[in-house]
Amino acid sequence: MTRLLDAPDALTALPNAGKGLIDAIERSGLVGRGGAWFPVATKWRAVAERSHGQAVVVVNGAEGEPQSKKDRLLMTTRPHLVLDGAFLAARVLRAARIVLYIGERHDVARNAMLRALAQRTEPERRIVTVSAAPSRYVAGAETAAIHLINEGIATPTTAPPYPFERGVGGAPTLVQNVETLAHVALIARTGQAPHTVLVTLAGALKQPGVLEVEKGTTVAEAVRRSGGFTEPPRAVLVGGYFGTWVETQRALDLELDHGSMRRHDLGLGCGVIGVLPTSRSPVRETAGIMRYLAQESSAQCGPCFFGLRALADTCTRIAEGTSKPEDLKRLQRWAAEVRGRGACRHPDGAVIFLSSALDLFASEFANDSAYALRRTA
Repeated sequence: MTRLLDAPDALTALPNAGKGLIDAIERSGLVGRGGAWFPVATKWRAVAERSHGQAVVVVNGAEGEPQSKKDRLLMTTRPHLVLDGAFLAARVLRAARIVLYIGERHDVARNAMLRALAQRTEPERRIVTVSAAPSRYVAGAETAAIHLINEGIATPTTAPPYPFERGVGGAPTLVQNVETLAHVALIARTGQAPHTVLVTLAGALKQPGVLEVEKGTTVAEAVRRSGGFTEPPRAVLVGGYFGTWVETQRALDLELDHGSMRRHDLGLGCGVIGVLPTSRSPVRETAGIMRYLAQESSAQCGPCFFGLRALADTCTRIAEGTSKPEDLKRLQRWAAEVRGRGACRHPDGAVIFLSSALDLFASEFANDSAYALRRTA
């Protein structure tokens, strides 16, 4: 089995690419690695059916999740593998354009991709353009990427229409994460998926960073490969800022596989596993992330702009010991009211994260709220 990070990254002849590649992708069971984990073959077929030689392929390397490092590492170390996947997608879908959508702060990754592009000789090279993704959390969303390419504004838009129906320039558009495209390249080369996943280990670990692990590898094994904990852990954040706080032992037993996570009502999301040490307040940590997510609102709707700000402010009051008597109940009520009412998924992700904190750290939230009340009594 060839792993992504072990695969040769040199110029080789692209394999023949036709609809048979979509069948191979389907047989492999490949799902997207940008966070949604949607079946890739289904996505490609939807675009192929509508392309008529006008489709657009967007290579999504925005990576706006603060703790994630996997996509920029892949673009830096295996740029030809990513380009192979993009060119193959363009051939299968009969695309008229390929857009490299790379985070504006990811200079090393972008330069590596451009150097690799300059070495290519395939016809697809002539249809490649580059767009810089702003350093915004929401900029990595499919519709935000399309909105920026079309209008210069990286904010998510409502669907329908979906990208496969009408995306860049009104054409059917495939937006695919760079890790996903690298997997496609290996499927085309070898006929099988590598069955691995890239994860970013962050927080209280001796050697945080990116690991490529086989599906089914436990979090405990990934932690071991990262040198172990620097201090006792309080909890683990699974899936990044749109993820879920999980009790440590339960988290260690989890397998790093989307299907396995779903069976536990969890999601691997962008592949971030963050370890919170006991020396840090989980309430303060939650409040800090909620403030960040509120600031990252695209300000398109009330639930996101006003709702997340209210939730973040309330979390902050509790964390700082200045909360009001009803603040904890307000958090629980407002989180339920905000979910499912936004113009995009940003408020949903934020309240999933917050709700998991309110459940797992219930005693800490209650103690900090009680402390504030005693101070003002």
